[in-house]
Amino acid sequence: MKPILLQNTLGNKKEEFVPRKDGVVTMYNCGPTVYHYAHIGNLRAYVFADVLKRMFAYNSYDIKQVINITDVGHLTSDADEGEDKIESGAKREGVKVKKIIKQYTDAFMDDMQKLNINIDEIDFPRATENIPEQIVFIQTLDEKGYTYKTSDGIYFDTSLRDDYGKLGNINTKGLEEGARVEKNKEKKNPTDFALWKFSKPEEQRQQEWDSPWGVGFPGWHIECSAMSRKLLGNQIDVHTGGVDHIPVHHNNEIAQTESVTGKQFVNYWMHNEFITVDGQKIAKSVGNTVFLKNVIDKGFSPLSLRYWFLTAHYRTQSNFTWEALEGAQTALFKLHKHFVEEYGAKDGEVNKEYKNRFHEFINDDLDTPKAIALIWDLTKDEGIPKEDKRSTLLEFDKVLGLGLDHSNKKLVDLLSGRGEKLELGKLPKTIKVLVDEREKARKSKDFEKADKLRDKLKEKGYEIEDKEDGPEVSVL
Repeated sequence: MKPILLQNTLGNKKEEFVPRKDGVVTMYNCGPTVYHYAHIGNLRAYVFADVLKRMFAYNSYDIKQVINITDVGHLTSDADEGEDKIESGAKREGVKVKKIIKQYTDAFMDDMQKLNINIDEIDFPRATENIPEQIVFIQTLDEKGYTYKTSDGIYFDTSLRDDYGKLGNINTKGLEEGARVEKNKEKKNPTDFALWKFSKPEEQRQQEWDSPWGVGFPGWHIECSAMSRKLLGNQIDVHTGGVDHIPVHHNNEIAQTESVTGKQFVNYWMHNEFITVDGQKIAKSVGNTVFLKNVIDKGFSPLSLRYWFLTAHYRTQSNFTWEALEGAQTALFKLHKHFVEEYGAKDGEVNKEYKNRFHEFINDDLDTPKAIALIWDLTKDEGIPKEDKRSTLLEFDKVLGLGLDHSNKKLVDLLSGRGEKLELGKLPKTIKVLVDEREKARKSKDFEKADKLRDKLKEKGYEIEDKEDGPEVSVL
């Protein structure tokens, strides 16, 4: 078996993966707070987790995977201040909390399936369904002397952990609470965090529970520790999340869990980098948030987004543009067309040389860019029979998940929208520019230039037809 190398945030180095139990991988992936749709930056984390899971399966491991659903307790600030995001979402839309939770949980599951992630193989525990486990967890911390009470909740005393902040080598002495919130003067240390928050009489919360300390709700961090322990045990192999989780959320998980168990919580911490949009961090205030439904509304396949994710390493910050997604879609459709229209329906032999190279790439900290490049090397290799190319691509797709395992002529037509008339306003920007240039050339009777631009559009997969009321564009 080829060794698996993973970049471990704990220690910040690449390490060979050794499971706690032979043949089994336990994996926890930080899930969504279901107060709004997940944007493409959020979704990158789940495609990353899915490819990681597929890689383990490709190496003959059984995987126990958990993705939590945060439906209470995640405040608008990591400093445990502000409003609960779920309660805030309900007020924003003028509905009950339960409706918000259902609406955005359903939307998240739908996004996952559209990105070719098999949700049937994953446990999705909800914070609201595991309140007793969280209370017991806090009680254990209390009994061990790690907690203290303030006027607004029960807090974890981070000064009692000499190794607090070890994930990412956080300089805890230099940390200050966020500038956007007033400092909580009752906290003993700036890094202390809430385990249980008391309900404020003036809040009129829709979600609150009785506890040994008073009516309230759990803190965000305690949820993951309690649910991972319940479903995966005291120690797990792999924990993933975005790099934004490293300084606070994941260090808090480590502190509270290891204080309860006295054992190392996670052996391998893995974190994916941010996605920017047109060079800027995704933020509602900037107005650059892109959701999967926006991608679909613009005529792109969700699998094109998955393909685009895989063209960059998960630890590389990636900049999203619609032009980049257009390029990914063109490449993905070309791959499916090769598979369906050239390689036939007959299976051949998986090419051993290409398989070995692919296996080496994915086992090296999920080097999907090299794996994607290898796909195109294979398609261009004239020394490989077409039926062998077909079988080898199917082998690759066990990990990459680009839909080749259920690709057929109908799917290629569906993905590419073949024959579908497209609204000019919804065309990708680069295609719209070519259409406009051709229309100007045609109106000025520069037919030679117009024909060249028609050919250029064909190369990019678009057909243009001149009508009395203007050009009509469809996908080839």
